[in-house]
Amino acid sequence: MPTAPVSQVLGPGGEDPFERVLLHAEVVYNGLGMPRQDGGVLLQRAGANGLTVADVRDHEGTARAFPEARTVNAGFAVSPPVVNAHTHLDLSDMSHETSSYTEFIGRVVAHGRSGSRGAGAARRGLGELRRLGTTVVGDIVTDPEVMRMLLAETDLQGVAYWEVFAPRPEEAEERFAQTVSLLDGFRALQRPGGVRVGLSPHTPHTVSPELMRRLTAWARLESVPVAIHVAESPEETQLSLYGTGPLAEGLGAAGMPVAARGVTPLRYLEELGALAGAPTLVHMVEVTEDDVRLTAKAGSVVVHCPRSNESLRCGRFPWQTYAKHSVEVAFGTDSRGSSPDLDVVAEVRAAARLHGRAANPRALVRAAVKGGYKALGMTPPQVLRGHSADGLVVWR
Repeated sequence: MPTAPVSQVLGPGGEDPFERVLLHAEVVYNGLGMPRQDGGVLLQRAGANGLTVADVRDHEGTARAFPEARTVNAGFAVSPPVVNAHTHLDLSDMSHETSSYTEFIGRVVAHGRSGSRGAGAARRGLGELRRLGTTVVGDIVTDPEVMRMLLAETDLQGVAYWEVFAPRPEEAEERFAQTVSLLDGFRALQRPGGVRVGLSPHTPHTVSPELMRRLTAWARLESVPVAIHVAESPEETQLSLYGTGPLAEGLGAAGMPVAARGVTPLRYLEELGALAGAPTLVHMVEVTEDDVRLTAKAGSVVVHCPRSNESLRCGRFPWQTYAKHSVEVAFGTDSRGSSPDLDVVAEVRAAARLHGRAANPRALVRAAVKGGYKALGMTPPQVLRGHSADGLVVWR
């Protein structure tokens, strides 16, 4: 398990039922403000009542103030649990291969036609998440059975985004009515504190302009969270700007409409009004600085999937540009078809290798926790003095 609850790491304790323990980590984050470098979490045992957070501050100062505390090295980080802000659980039986983005889309279509995409795969993916200690997730859903399953899970939080794939303009009216009817039915199954129903108009090139307008406007009025895959690959940018390239050829061969928009995919969404509700934007690799400014203006959170982007040869996520414009970033694994597992901590390690000094450890931890909650429209947890240590995990 890449993270483990603090109480599990420390165990039941020794002879002193009221001992103090000082957890020392490279990064300590309690969900408030920015994480601390070289931080310390002072824990107080309370007999049979478990561990309580007594203080969170720098390691050296805490060690001086509480010399009686037993110091435990917690490694890289201590934080609230990480969030997987973007995945496709129903693709959990798909093999992970390196390919181009366009080839990957073809593999996803073939996998779906084989009957291997559905509730069984989603259950296996959900089992993997639990083994990893992840209980907050943003999942893209294509099957009503999967949606009902996620809404019924009592230990799961996050958003199940119903995916809409409808590129033909003549279908816009019918698909809009179908989608609204489906989502109204799903929303009736929501439970307080559980998974919320969301909407995912798949991409700017697989949802017709009128349908994208209507769906995102409806979601804004109904306070339904939205996630859109956008600016994932060079092929997508070439399609949007010029109507050419491998992706355009693939869509045309499948009988789908292909059109040059003359603008970047993100600018196209802005022109449609689709950014007005601050949708969560997934991938956002092939962007200009103007795109990043639009993202900041909209207040959207961007979900970074570094291992998927690497597998599909999508290019380099511009971490520094997002930081420059104060855009919130989260982490997601994407599907098992483009990533080897659903481990968000592995995504953070991949991002650290990719971005080097441009992404300091504190920013990476914050993105994996607070960024994830904000991407899903949830209030990030804060573990403060007097709170149970059960709200914290150790990154192994």
